[in-house]
Amino acid sequence: MRMIAPALRMLVLALLVAFPALAAERLTSPDGRIEVTVAVTGDGRATWAVSRDGRPLIAPSALGFILADAPKLDRNLAIGHVRRTRADSRWEQPWGERRFVVDRHAAMRLTFTETTRLGRSFDLEVRAFDTGVGFRFHFPEALGRMRVVEELTEFDIATEGTAWWTQGGQWNRYEQLYNRTRVEGIGQAHTPLTLRLDTGVHLALHEAALVDWPAMWLTRIEGRRLKARLSPAAEGPPAVVTAPFATPWRVLLVGDDAAALYNASDIILNLNAPNRLGDVSWVTPFKYAGVWWEMHLDTKTWATGPRHGATMANVRRHIDFAAANGLRGVLVEGWNRGWDGDWFGHGEDFSFTESAGDFDLAEAARYARAKGVRLVGHHETAGDIATYEPQLSAALDLYARHGVDSVKTGYVADAGGIRARTPDGRIVYEWHDGQRMVRHHLHVVEEAAKRRIAVNPHEPVKDTGLRRTYPNWVSREGARGMEYNAWGSPPNPASHEATLVFTRMLAGPMDYTPGIVSLEGRGGMPIAGTVARQLALYLLIYSPIQMVPDLPENYERVPAALRFIREVPVDWEESRMLAGDVGGHAVIARKDRATGTWWLGGIATDSPREIRLPLDFLEPGRRYRATVWKDGPGGPKDLRVETVEVRGGAPWTVSMAPGGGHAVRFDARKGEAGGPAARPPAAKRPERR
Repeated sequence: MRMIAPALRMLVLALLVAFPALAAERLTSPDGRIEVTVAVTGDGRATWAVSRDGRPLIAPSALGFILADAPKLDRNLAIGHVRRTRADSRWEQPWGERRFVVDRHAAMRLTFTETTRLGRSFDLEVRAFDTGVGFRFHFPEALGRMRVVEELTEFDIATEGTAWWTQGGQWNRYEQLYNRTRVEGIGQAHTPLTLRLDTGVHLALHEAALVDWPAMWLTRIEGRRLKARLSPAAEGPPAVVTAPFATPWRVLLVGDDAAALYNASDIILNLNAPNRLGDVSWVTPFKYAGVWWEMHLDTKTWATGPRHGATMANVRRHIDFAAANGLRGVLVEGWNRGWDGDWFGHGEDFSFTESAGDFDLAEAARYARAKGVRLVGHHETAGDIATYEPQLSAALDLYARHGVDSVKTGYVADAGGIRARTPDGRIVYEWHDGQRMVRHHLHVVEEAAKRRIAVNPHEPVKDTGLRRTYPNWVSREGARGMEYNAWGSPPNPASHEATLVFTRMLAGPMDYTPGIVSLEGRGGMPIAGTVARQLALYLLIYSPIQMVPDLPENYERVPAALRFIREVPVDWEESRMLAGDVGGHAVIARKDRATGTWWLGGIATDSPREIRLPLDFLEPGRRYRATVWKDGPGGPKDLRVETVEVRGGAPWTVSMAPGGGHAVRFDARKGEAGGPAARPPAAKRPERR
């Protein structure tokens, strides 16, 4: 009897290979428009493909793995057992761009088994949404320890088009201006990678739930065929895991236009595991000021000395500004020992528990609390986790003792310059988005959560939706931010933020630090855009924590801008991208979670824009008082505020100067029946399904 089962199994596998019709499985999205096909070729190679409305988006593309100490999982495969399920649920975020997220998809899980004597198996899990596709691999326990040299996943773009991308594997991490090329012009790219096909359909390639695996870059092989490349390790293969193990999801987002692509990005969240932290009512969206922009202007320094920024007198000044304007937090960079000398990429001298000589953490925290403000912690590692990790517990304990419930971490070093220690005590240098750093960032987030501290990493691994699983992972950098406008090397062009909205922002929140109302960098160097644009960025570049970064005296000169910044929310009931084109313009509407008030923000690039929109997010026919912060005729610094009456559902024209912006608050007229009543702030709750 024992001999019959293996023989029968081999016969079944041989039949699957001999009859291709039995070796292809299809999955259709709930609305029937998207179809995913998983198949094997004549020599048993696994492929995947995607079509929409019968038109191909992804041509048949390879799947598989090359291993360091075992034959590759690449050919002689047959599809065995297939399990199909469907989901239609709604879950609640404790904070976010929207309060409720709908998860509606069809799914299948296929088992691939080798037809050779090795007979190894692994599963492919696929989910088809109305707005995209996700798939990941499951390695069973029988595969044991796996040393993965290459992931063979490919994305063969079926139609010609234009791509927006930044270079993977370059010295400047993710902090780059975007390349705009034809698909055939892609080199090696980070994700999200955004495509506009010549048919008008928009796609984005990304990943979700990146845990214990290197980040994925995409390398063009030939034509429009892109292949996954795993961020390298200092030693050995890029990924070493022990089965059972599930890889991150590979994700394709689909939209009829740029606005629809942005609205499709909930897929990233839906492919992550639910909240694992339980009660997260302590995670609080907020705005913060801080000792930061003046260092980038080079009027203050991180290092101690006559221009040191983190002195008690200067920190009190920023705390007073925050308290006077209802800002919850004050970031203090340069507070600790180790900033003197050449610290870039050299973090050996950093202490995360010892203050610099002219700063007192305990006294600053006490002064802030007395003013109704909290300090925002700062841990700059200079990319030296060999120094940071042994101090992490004590550093977080110090913050917890002084009521510091959020921390900005930093890893300033060239890509490939992360200084790490091996288990046997040697120093090696890792990539910012390799497996070692993926593990490190999650370790920091988990340790911070034990102490009810939120985390905002800069120079991070890209966002892949893990904020759903760990809601204290509130934001991150992961793109070229506002500080480049201070340096002028060169400053960000007006197209940059309108590109970020439809590329980087598909991944999740970004601590971009908008609000430079002076429009000046070092030495008075002009920053592209207008004051109204800086305000609109609070709505376009989403983060549950938003910095108010300019100098207090600059805000005092523009009281209308400061009024907007005080009032604009950071936590939303609902968000709708209304219009946009990548690198051109973007207009979004968001509904305040606390009051139900709608806000609208728009930005343009070098050409003036007039965009006519129906106000269909407002209650049809109801009257609203619209307070508009807009570009004036007097140049970039001319901010005008006007109040007009509008009706829900009626047309609305958004006008913006070249490089300009537009921000609006809609207040429902009182005394009219049928409108949504304002409600008190909702209690923070853990995710519910």
